[in-house]
Amino acid sequence: MRWLRFCVAALACAAAANAQSLTGRWEARMYQVDEGRKMVLALTQQAGAVTGYMQQPNSTAVAILDGKVAGNTLTFAVERPGRGARGAAASTTPPAPVRTEYSAVLQGDKLVMTMPSGPGGGGGTPAAPPAGTAAAPPGGRGTAAAGPGRGPGGPPGGRGMMNPMEFSRVSTAAPGALPAPAARVTLTSYTPVPYNGLAKTPPMGWNSWNKFQGAVNDANVRGMADAMASNGMKAAGYVYVNIDDTWEADRDAKGMIRSNSKFPDMKALSDYVHSKGLKLGIYSGPGPFTCAGYAGSFNHEEQDAKQYAAWGIDYLKYDWCSGGTVYANDPGNPSKALPMTEQAAYAKMGEALYKSGRKILFSLCEYGDNDVGTWGAKVGGNVWRTTGDISDRWESMVNIGFGQQVGREKFAGPGHWNDPDMLEIGNGGMTTEEYRTHMSLWCLLSAALLAGNDLRDMKPEILEILTNKEAIAVDQDKLGKQAVRVSPPVPADEAATISAKEGRSTTGGDLQVFARPLADGGRAVGLFNLSAATAKVTAKWSDIGIKGSHKVRDLWAHADRGAFTDSFSADVPSHGVVMIKIAK
Repeated sequence: MRWLRFCVAALACAAAANAQSLTGRWEARMYQVDEGRKMVLALTQQAGAVTGYMQQPNSTAVAILDGKVAGNTLTFAVERPGRGARGAAASTTPPAPVRTEYSAVLQGDKLVMTMPSGPGGGGGTPAAPPAGTAAAPPGGRGTAAAGPGRGPGGPPGGRGMMNPMEFSRVSTAAPGALPAPAARVTLTSYTPVPYNGLAKTPPMGWNSWNKFQGAVNDANVRGMADAMASNGMKAAGYVYVNIDDTWEADRDAKGMIRSNSKFPDMKALSDYVHSKGLKLGIYSGPGPFTCAGYAGSFNHEEQDAKQYAAWGIDYLKYDWCSGGTVYANDPGNPSKALPMTEQAAYAKMGEALYKSGRKILFSLCEYGDNDVGTWGAKVGGNVWRTTGDISDRWESMVNIGFGQQVGREKFAGPGHWNDPDMLEIGNGGMTTEEYRTHMSLWCLLSAALLAGNDLRDMKPEILEILTNKEAIAVDQDKLGKQAVRVSPPVPADEAATISAKEGRSTTGGDLQVFARPLADGGRAVGLFNLSAATAKVTAKWSDIGIKGSHKVRDLWAHADRGAFTDSFSADVPSHGVVMIKIAK
């Protein structure tokens, strides 16, 4: 009898142990607001130790490290490739990996994991930059300042992401070995893409990411179109209503991309936006997945371009992200793509759009790497990002606008423009004065003016900034000459560095003057004060390239200031601007 009781107890213990084993494939839905993408945990448990891998839709699988089970709690870590500094600060030394710690609790038949926060989407600390180099700029891609989850390699983020994430077991079979990454593709040449005739002035419109991120849907895109058409923005020149990431579903049996449940009928949405006298934009990337882990255009460029044309799409933002997981990286700088391969990857979509039967503005988003200004137009690009993602902070805007645009003016002109990223005006992270500075600088830089706030609910002063027709006239000037910093002048050695690489100006100081020529022979000038107190800023005619007496108009006060000889000075508030037009 004792032996029988012992056997029964042993079997019960074995059954309990087996019931609690985590071995198998677990999947979790990543987003609340649509069917989204899935994260996979492939686990093998042996006693208290767990091995296996984590698979995210926008990156290669990574091995589970130090996996342990204690009671009903699983803890483990993963290491992902680090993101090195970009541009002039880039190093040929591969960046140290980023380690991220995870914890999950078994609740019934669900494994519930709280997603950690931090750079790259989770808790890990990026490696410090190599000695003698600068840290990655604030607001750059993959930094905490960039906004949730926009950098490649980390868990996709954005509003609507499931947290905690609830995993369900779909198989009890022990997983195989960590999937080996596919061989990277090297492209050695491409045929230049003809100019599509678009963007003769910088594009103007709205983009969904800064406000909605993963929560964008058909209803709020229609709402933005309604607002833009009725609140004065359309009259001021705004025309594109652009859907950023997270609209995508999967592909059908023929490989055609489909929109997800947030966008039940993309053609109907396009027709609605067009009925307002506006245009619709969309988002994808050269890799197999977008930044948020949705379907990208890798090996489907022609199909996607034809689908966009069929839907009536007018604008494509094409974001590198997982391109780095399938295309060859530069062996001399592993944090960047192999230059010719990256160019050819963008040219594939540029050519597909050109042949699609519809004129679609092509916006390149590869963060200013590989001297994109020298080749962006050749691959069919109309605008190209020059930096990582902006964030709604003064420091981010200053770093991107004042620190990373100097020297790029030679690449801008009708049909092809530098893009320092979307406007943050109205999102609440800066003051009205700072937003006015933001708008002024972007207009002087001939930048795309893509609002990123909720157009349905704006304070009057925000709408006034976004619709200042005198400032917008500078941005849209048909001469198409991007402003240069004339005071303090850019030193020759720094100018050479910026020309040779994706450099960064460090010589601007707190008081800066930018100027650009206009088609009517006048000059647009911005007097900027980046300091913490009001200061007098002077624009000298000799710096701007003019002489004698000229009439001056204040473009924010909408007031003529009279005629001035040799210079114009103004008391500029902290973090503020006085933007003027100097008559011919």
